[in-house]
Amino acid sequence: MTNSQETLDIIRRGCDELLVAAEMSHKIALGRPLRVKAGFDPTAPDLHLGHTVLLNKLRQLQDLGHHALFLIGDFTGMIGDPTGKNATRPPLSRQQVLENAESYREQVFKVLDPDKTEVVFNSTWMDKLSAADLIKLAATHTVARMLERDDFSKRYKNNQPIAIHEFIYPLVQGHDSVVLKADLELGGSDQKFNLLMGRELQKHNGQPPQCVLTMPLLLGLDGVNKMSKSLNNYIGITDTPQEMFGKLMSISDHLMWRYLELLSFKSIKTIAQWRVEVENERNPRDIKVLLAQEIVTRFHTQKKAEEALAEFEARFQQGVLPEDLPEVSVFANEGSIGIAQLLKQAGLVASTSEALRMITQGAVKLDGEKVSDKSLELQAGQVVVAQVGKRKFGKVTIS
Repeated sequence: MTNSQETLDIIRRGCDELLVAAEMSHKIALGRPLRVKAGFDPTAPDLHLGHTVLLNKLRQLQDLGHHALFLIGDFTGMIGDPTGKNATRPPLSRQQVLENAESYREQVFKVLDPDKTEVVFNSTWMDKLSAADLIKLAATHTVARMLERDDFSKRYKNNQPIAIHEFIYPLVQGHDSVVLKADLELGGSDQKFNLLMGRELQKHNGQPPQCVLTMPLLLGLDGVNKMSKSLNNYIGITDTPQEMFGKLMSISDHLMWRYLELLSFKSIKTIAQWRVEVENERNPRDIKVLLAQEIVTRFHTQKKAEEALAEFEARFQQGVLPEDLPEVSVFANEGSIGIAQLLKQAGLVASTSEALRMITQGAVKLDGEKVSDKSLELQAGQVVVAQVGKRKFGKVTIS
């Protein structure tokens, strides 16, 4: 184990906030492995790189010799975490939660060391609590205290409904920390209220309170919204090597540094040196390639990363089409179809308005030629290779 200051520096890397730093120093100075908790509700079947911000931090703490508690919230997943929501979230069925939880288990060890990870399910203890036990847990906090949470407060002021069961969620998350005797809990910056609940309940139960480490939310590929599958701005850890590499290469030069800070295992010193080199006119693309290769290697293999780089360079520097070009058919009403409708039916854009916008931006090609005419009509019987942006291709048959 490293000394206290080195450990603190590693813990703080890329973090949003560490509460309470003095207590953390004291815990580290004890010289024993800390019990570090990170909880994930299995509300979706796959993990994306946004999830790995916490997992990376947990892995760093494992490498320092600390004990990782990967908590799958199969009980809380059925309640639905209201964090950041402006409406009550529909709960998942137990079957949905269990299926997603199994998927999480398979994927999480792409980041964490399985030999140093304790996987726990909070249904293990929550299913055993009686109605009286839950009422006692609820009695530890007031409604006024719950309404201090930002999203609850906003909904209350806007006369939006808040279901009683939503108040139970942060209490259960806090109770998990009591059961696990956590020394440190990790969470996103939007989880601060819930994480601090663990401290309060541990004090209430006579335990030393856990410290809290919040991590920033990773922005998605658009550089505006947090990474989310629903916004289609995500990089899934089960994406193919080519998809993963291409998506990482598509991020802005500015966002690249944030991804390096939160996703890369390269040292702070190495990343700082890269910044200096870019300031001295090194092409940021070179650094992006290094990041993309590191991430693809982590979730696939070094060979796959090299193949993805070669394909990327062939496709975008030499204009070579992908070997696995998808083939689709579209329907031409009355014998012809407009370009915007063709792109939508082919699944290359979400809407005709997006298609028109991409044409305006010069991002649409047919058979390698840029399309500028928004009123372009194509005839039934034609077969064309359509491209939108740098990554979306399709061999389209018009029928």
